[in-house]
Amino acid sequence: MKLFVFDHCPYCIKAMMVAGLNKADVELVFLQNHDVQARIDKVGANMVPILQKPDGSYMAESLDIARYLDEQDGQPLLAKARHEARIAEWYDAARPFSSRLVYPRWLMIDLPEFQCQEAKDWFERNKSAMIEQSFDDAFAQTAQYLSGMEAVLAQLDWLTLPSERGNVLSYDDVNLFPTLRNLTVVKGLTFPARVRQYLDQVAALTGISLYDAVAV
Repeated sequence: MKLFVFDHCPYCIKAMMVAGLNKADVELVFLQNHDVQARIDKVGANMVPILQKPDGSYMAESLDIARYLDEQDGQPLLAKARHEARIAEWYDAARPFSSRLVYPRWLMIDLPEFQCQEAKDWFERNKSAMIEQSFDDAFAQTAQYLSGMEAVLAQLDWLTLPSERGNVLSYDDVNLFPTLRNLTVVKGLTFPARVRQYLDQVAALTGISLYDAVAV
């Protein structure tokens, strides 16, 4: 199987972490960010991740791919979600800060989906419109956004660690971990101790790399 992804994309990470947890035989293929046609050719829409199944057919939608990978051998590892509403509410609170912190930084580190200038320009043009702010301005206001993000991270005091539940992950983790993982690209962001433990434990179980070493 092949999994077509971007390394920075939280939806892609959902599929990638389930592939890693299940030790699935999946080849990661990193598309260039601006190459919309490559996505449309496979699934008829501009979306990632995309899974090419053993029969050569393609499927999209991150949670559908996650479920397919988890259930393929008939022995799923993921537990059911229990906190969907709580996580969605947390996302709404985090988004104004997280997007303005991480978007500019994706172009400051070496990511496989930004290996040409056209890919970088396409991303900056589209994402700066989404946050209604230039990347330079967003980066210049890092201190302000750090403060807001740290306040939102403090709201995750309800988190349970994988080590406290037999290292069994759930669809809650699939939905929450990717955004937290991406925040490790932000140098100077202080995670609550428990959230940091959570990040490290889920990363170890799924084989997903964090960005601490290249944080900006």
